[in-house]
Amino acid sequence: MHELSLCQGIIDILETEASKQHFARVRKVRLLVGPLAGVDRAALGFGFEAVSRDTIAEGAELEFIDTPGLAWCFACDRTVEIAQYYDPCPACGGHRLKVTGGEEFRILDLEVE
Repeated sequence: MHELSLCQGIIDILETEASKQHFARVRKVRLLVGPLAGVDRAALGFGFEAVSRDTIAEGAELEFIDTPGLAWCFACDRTVEIAQYYDPCPACGGHRLKVTGGEEFRILDLEVE
């Protein structure tokens, strides 16, 4: 379950930023997550709760902000929305697509005190 290592990475970032920006507690973490990021949100929530114990983020809420999966279709020469890798183009049914968005997984912002 790679979500645990993602959670530990989030905690590491929070602790680094807390020392730089002088905050003592994290109330909310907003994460930008695309459908092509390969992240299981339920597992991430469970992992974050476990990894954040006894840290500045203990009890913090995780909020997921969705971004669309986007790809450029070579056949019909347009940007289209896709839900997962290897989806056909919804406009023309073609399979020659280049992913251009939706792989994001990053901290968007925090609520701290």
